Amino acid sequence: MTLKVYAFTTGWITLPLGSFLEGERGKLKVPVPCYLIEHPKGRALFDTGLHIDAQTDYKTRLGDMSRYFSVHFDPGEEITAQLARLQLGPDDIDVLINSHLHYDHAGGNQQIRNARLLVQRREWQAAHDADLIARNAYLPADYDHGHDLQLVDGEHDVFGDGSVVCVPTHGHTPGHQSLRVRLPAGEIFLCADACYLRRNLEEMRLPMVVHDREQMLASLRRIRHFSERGARIFFGHDPEFWGGVPQAPQRIA
Repeated sequence: MTLKVYAFTTGWITLPLGSFLEGERGKLKVPVPCYLIEHPKGRALFDTGLHIDAQTDYKTRLGDMSRYFSVHFDPGEEITAQLARLQLGPDDIDVLINSHLHYDHAGGNQQIRNARLLVQRREWQAAHDADLIARNAYLPADYDHGHDLQLVDGEHDVFGDGSVVCVPTHGHTPGHQSLRVRLPAGEIFLCADACYLRRNLEEMRLPMVVHDREQMLASLRRIRHFSERGARIFFGHDPEFWGGVPQAPQRIA
């Protein structure tokens, strides 16, 4: 079996460092990663980055949230343009896996309209509850596009052979999930926002704002367990780490 993984940078965001590590001062410019997994049974896209409208007017697109950060998102960085670097179009994606439904992870969903959308059931339900939408800063315009929906509960084997598995890592949002991928060279673990930076894991430190602190700490411990077993951890928004990640059309492995 040949399994290929590619990484894309779909823009950058500058936020207060405390958004990633509680108590820290200053600002940090971070990447917005997405990943393509090519499996003999199909292609899976893990997250879609920012909505293309954020290239021209992110403040209107994101509303009140935009007071806390700035977006750097140029034409050619959107998810469809990234796929085109591999001679792929949006209809070449079979399954779209969202780690969670925040603006920088589901904003490009609208461009991948014909894929099956795979998300944790509790994330989807939270993102359709008025109180939880407000509490977790969801934007329904990012994810309510009538996709063929696959809601899962807990771990889910995407292709049925153990090579690509959704792993629940709740806490950042009610139903956040990460992705474990087994490659010939070893296992990788795509954290998304369950672990923003290497320092979150090394210091077991949470960001300033989370949905559930205890759940997120439990998720960090789970990620540390995978790391101790030899998995290569792909941090969600770590600019230093990301600088060493090959970008498509090069493969991660």
